[in-house]
Amino acid sequence: MHNNHYVDRGIIKWAPFDALVGYHSMIKELKYRLGKKEKPILSDDQYEEMNRKLQLALNQSLEIEIEYYIDGYMRSTFGRIKKIDWIYQIIILSTFEKIDAKNILEIYL
Repeated sequence: MHNNHYVDRGIIKWAPFDALVGYHSMIKELKYRLGKKEKPILSDDQYEEMNRKLQLALNQSLEIEIEYYIDGYMRSTFGRIKKIDWIYQIIILSTFEKIDAKNILEIYL
């Protein structure tokens, strides 16, 4: 009588597919770098329009969506304006998120 015990090695059996140490993190970093874009240049009219929307949102405590640029990517966030730091030009949202005013691309009311 032959004792045939098969032991499943689980995820270990797939280990050879990640034989190159750091391969996946390298691919992820490469995709991140390739996806980067230059910061769009806004016109004076666009800045004035955003400033008007900021004042309106601040005065009426409106929820806004802010589209901003950071590290080569466009991001967006939602919230109400808690405070505008005019000295450092930072907008602080009700979520305590801080957004550098010079990185803002668009404001939606």
